[in-house]
Order: sequence, then C-alpha cells, then structure tokens
Amino acid sequence: MNRQTGRRIALPGVLALSFVASVYAAGDAPGATVHASAPKGHYAALDALPDWGGIWTLTPVPGTKRETPTLKGSYLAEYQAFQKDADANHGKPRKKTSNCTPPGMPYIMGVAQYPIEFLFTPGRVTIHHEAWMQWRVIFTDGRSHPDTEPSFNGHSIGHWEGDTLVVETVGIKETVPLMPGMHHSDKIRIHERFALDPKDPDVMRVQITVEDPEALAKPYTNTLTFTRTRDAELLEFVCAENDRNPVDAAGETLFE
Repeated sequence: MNRQTGRRIALPGVLALSFVASVYAAGDAPGATVHASAPKGHYAALDALPDWGGIWTLTPVPGTKRETPTLKGSYLAEYQAFQKDADANHGKPRKKTSNCTPPGMPYIMGVAQYPIEFLFTPGRVTIHHEAWMQWRVIFTDGRSHPDTEPSFNGHSIGHWEGDTLVVETVGIKETVPLMPGMHHSDKIRIHERFALDPKDPDVMRVQITVEDPEALAKPYTNTLTFTRTRDAELLEFVCAENDRNPVDAAGETLFE
C-alpha cells in the first residue's frame, strides 16, 4: 500500500493522545490502584504522567544497526529453507499471507513509514498505530497476564518507574514473524522501556528486548528512536480497499 505524503493538520486544541496508563486517583489511599474497567472520576491524576502528546514517527539514527534474532533448532532450519526459497525466486520470498495482515509484535513497533500516538486513560496506556489501524493496549492497573488466546500484538501489562513506562508482552501468535521468515514459539516474551530523552522532550526512545528459550539462542535488544510532531494527526489506513488475494480454480484463497 502506498503511503500518502501529505498529513492533515489537527485543529488547535484537538490534540489526540493514544497511550493508556495506570495512576493513583487524587484522594485515594496510597497504593490504591485505579482499574481500567472503572475509570470514572480518576482522570485528574493523569496530569502527573509525562507529556507524550502529539504523534511520533520512527526516526532511524545514522550508524545504528539493529540486532537480529539468533534462531536455533527447527526455527533456524525453517528460516534457512525460507532463504533458500527466496534465492530460487530471484531474491523475493513467496508470501503465504495477505499484505493486509498486520505484522504484530514486535515487528509493528519498527515500521518506520507510519507514526503512532499515545492515549493516557486511567488503568491503561493505548498505542494507536496508523499502520493497519492497530491498537496496543497496555494495562497498568496491577493485573497479571490472563490465560487467553494468542493474538497479533499479544497481551501487555506495564508499570511506571518514574517517567519510564516498563512493559511486558506475552501471548503472541506463533504465526507472527519476528522478521520475514523468522518465527518464534509460544514462550516468547517481550520487554519494553518507553522514555523521553532527558535532553530533548520531542525525542522518545523505546528499548525492546525479545526472549524465547525455545526459538532463540539468546535474547536480542534494539532501541528505537521516535520524534514528535505536535500539530498533526494520524491518517486512516484501510488496507482491504486495495487488497488482492490469489485464488485457485475453485475460487479458494491460496493464503493461509
């Protein structure tokens, strides 16, 4: 899908936020947690959180090289077969899924072309991705991970360490690749640290560490840098309007 080059400018005072955070409500006893399921009356305490308003675009830092996963066992063999197939197809791997399938975690955090925004509400932080119009919900109300069905973005819980949001994500579908051709097991666990640059509040750094004892020989870590724009908003992303799915003679889709 081609990216539109222009951006609509937001009206003054209509600045959208999209991350959700856990806070203690004014007047509550120390240590009392505000639950995301009942946020009424607890919005004033959000002012104590750092200012992450506006939209944030991934900005490559010159000279920075991303660390790639070091696969092992059957996961390494699968990736080697993927590379061999790509080489036999003029360097272009054959896809088994639609281009409209969202990339999932952690890949979606590294999509440079499409920005994100944060919304703070009691008990959660939500990341709104322009790409594929995806949402990541990070619960910060003290809950633990539930026993739930795996999903593209997984289940995330977080807490604040000063002005740094610390997040743990589990429950990511095994069909979601770490990178093209690289897959993981159901033991994958992702740790993130979101914080503004102390020297420039319009720069955010997100440290992402991925671990998987079954698929990875060792954990790997990357730090992503985002820059802020105050006077813009996200664009609508409707991939299905331009989606093309190959079908066989019986009309059945060839994608998995």
